[in-house]
Amino acid sequence: MAEHERKSLHKIGELIERSGISRQTLHNYTMLGLIEPVRRTASGHRLYDDAALARLERIKELRATKTLLEIRQLLAAESRHDVRHDAREPKSGGGR
Repeated sequence: MAEHERKSLHKIGELIERSGISRQTLHNYTMLGLIEPVRRTASGHRLYDDAALARLERIKELRATKTLLEIRQLLAAESRHDVRHDAREPKSGGGR
């Protein structure tokens, strides 16, 4: 089972209810590449994980002082940093 399948997944309705944003705002954020679903159901429903919910909260915080373009750039930089950081982390269960 993939890692994201072990976490709770949320349909759009639940995501917007929990995050407090509108359906149109979620659509706009998706179109701008700020957020994307982790997968779709067989019937095409978008599913988002808890990381997407946290990302929406981060976007809401940043909206107070930044434009959507600035937020996209900042989130992309943070993601690149996380990927580089994860690559340097030693894998558990190995050698020592």
